[in-house]
Amino acid sequence: MTTESEAADRLEFLAAEIARHNRLYHDRDSPEISDADYDALMRENKALEERFPALIRADSPSKLVGAVPSGHLAKVQHAKPMLSLDNAFADEDVAEFVARVRRFLALPEDAEVALTAEPKIDGLSCSLRYEKGKLVQAATRGDGAIGEDVTANVRTIADIPQTLHGAAPAVFEVRGEVYMAKADFAALNDKLAGERVFANPRNAAAGSLRQKDSKITAERPLRFLAHGWGEVSEVPGETQTDVMRAIERFGLPLAKAFVRVTSAEAALAHYRAIEASRADLPFDIDGVVYKVDRLDWQQRLGQVARAPRWAIAHKFPAEKAQTLLRAIDIQVGRTGKLTPVARLEPVTVGGVVVSNATLHNADEIERLGARPGDRVVVQRAGDVIPQIVEVLTRGEDRPAFVYPTHCPVCGSEAVREEGEVDIRCTGGLICAVQRFERLRHFVSRGALDIEGLGEKSIDEFLELGWIKEPADIFRLAAHREELLGREGWKEISVDKLLTAIEAKRAPDAARLLFGLGIRHVGIVTARDLLKRYRTLPDIRALAGDLIALREATVPALGEDDSRFRNRLDKAIAEKIGVENVGSAVGHALADFFHEPHNVAAWDDLLAEVAPPEFVVDTIASEVSGKTVVFTGKLLTMSRDEAKAQAERLGAKAAGSVSKATDLVVAGADAGSKLKKAQELGIRVVTEEEWAAIVAAAG
Repeated sequence: MTTESEAADRLEFLAAEIARHNRLYHDRDSPEISDADYDALMRENKALEERFPALIRADSPSKLVGAVPSGHLAKVQHAKPMLSLDNAFADEDVAEFVARVRRFLALPEDAEVALTAEPKIDGLSCSLRYEKGKLVQAATRGDGAIGEDVTANVRTIADIPQTLHGAAPAVFEVRGEVYMAKADFAALNDKLAGERVFANPRNAAAGSLRQKDSKITAERPLRFLAHGWGEVSEVPGETQTDVMRAIERFGLPLAKAFVRVTSAEAALAHYRAIEASRADLPFDIDGVVYKVDRLDWQQRLGQVARAPRWAIAHKFPAEKAQTLLRAIDIQVGRTGKLTPVARLEPVTVGGVVVSNATLHNADEIERLGARPGDRVVVQRAGDVIPQIVEVLTRGEDRPAFVYPTHCPVCGSEAVREEGEVDIRCTGGLICAVQRFERLRHFVSRGALDIEGLGEKSIDEFLELGWIKEPADIFRLAAHREELLGREGWKEISVDKLLTAIEAKRAPDAARLLFGLGIRHVGIVTARDLLKRYRTLPDIRALAGDLIALREATVPALGEDDSRFRNRLDKAIAEKIGVENVGSAVGHALADFFHEPHNVAAWDDLLAEVAPPEFVVDTIASEVSGKTVVFTGKLLTMSRDEAKAQAERLGAKAAGSVSKATDLVVAGADAGSKLKKAQELGIRVVTEEEWAAIVAAAG
């Protein structure tokens, strides 16, 4: 059973991990995972938020669209957000979408719900702003609120008129997809042979549109299809169909397969017709988009956090092909995850030549029975990342694939935690492929918060070989003169960075422990551990005790694996002796310190910094010695800040309401905890009243 503390740590990880994948997809045009794996992360985040609504973060992925642009192009604030779309994967999902529309609008079950249906182009979302009929600005979607200014580049795309045809509204913002046709994509890659070629037409379109030099964009065969609009001074119609046909009259192209239908059945029939002709289309598509046709209904339906209620994307199933599995290699990701990659006899899948495919994890290899030499079925999941879905030669006599027990990059132990499918390298501080992510986390705002040491600088210092481990950061002063000679570094910026680093020589122990990136040790858990153990050497000693406990504990006679594991987990939790810190944290600490390379990196770091003993300074208040529970969504502070306030006032911040609870602070949308507090007669205050308690204590 996941505790509130464990859920908070996991949500923190998911927020960072999903944001990283958003940057890779939207900002760098180089996704690392499939759409399906990305959707799985989003579903996990959603499930945790539904179970622990009080833990919903300000940076929750459920509230965000895309990624904040971080490149060389100027930023543009969208007048109206450019939203994402919810997905449908089955016919039943489409029928349920129409049923939801009827329920929301309180329509009779037999009421007609007209929809528009059009291909979902696999390109780069773009907004075109026209004023008095003239194109004045073009922007990418970015994170939905802020995009990148690509006006000069868009002016080179022949499909996009510089001046609208006919009498258009004074302000009219057209939205659509910039894409590259399949044939043009193949020709471009042939031209780039020997240089960096693009993985697919979507990446080619994105990379071409986001060029710093518009002359390069002009040489790329980009196209555009409109699918909607943003800010307009006047809407030229009462339905989606009316406005889209008006956009077409203004001179912007629409998909030929854009139609209006009057039922879910008709929408599905159009979906199947598009799917059947998919291979013959000149551009890549990954589904069909349905939108409620009546604009007054769209207005009433509104939107949820990141998607409109009046539209949905019906995704296509992946395309498949057969080929030979030549070998299985193990790749290590930036978070330490060991991912098996199938090396294939090249085969064309959905118009793309595939020679590598993901096998996800060890369990998937075992489930498939995959071995080098097998005949396999390959599909492109989400039409991006190829994966093996079936082995056709399981009956042949061939040795099973043996998954590695050590990291192929650094040699550290590779372990799988109870209840998880992924196997991870434990050499986080020394593993070359994990260095960037670990160092980025170490200096981040929630950890050591070293101002001026951002992703670009970390990349540069890694490339130069100046930093490999956290301790190296505190030795950067030795490279001051070399740094002054590098582009972009002046004396003021160099000295400012070195001063910021020196200021962290005596860091907060909890922030330092959190910054090391030990799995399951978030900032809340780090503080909870240090409240009892006080110093980092004491944490190291605890880890040694946990390692010894694991090695000394053996199964009893006749005891099955699950009972043994439960007994060991209970012993580890008891050894830690900290409320809300369970065995998962204990195993993570033991795994980390069992690896000699990590111990060496830890010792090296503590030779450079001297974090003082962790002390929670308390002041007298009306809640001193009492137990406080925070529930609901806090609007003026984070959950971590609220707990820190309670600790400072001498109170204990608990995760659940019981008879031992003295006070409940109820934020917005408080649920079961508030109800239980009221049933038990426990005092309940609002967030504003809690602020008054804090202020009164000084």
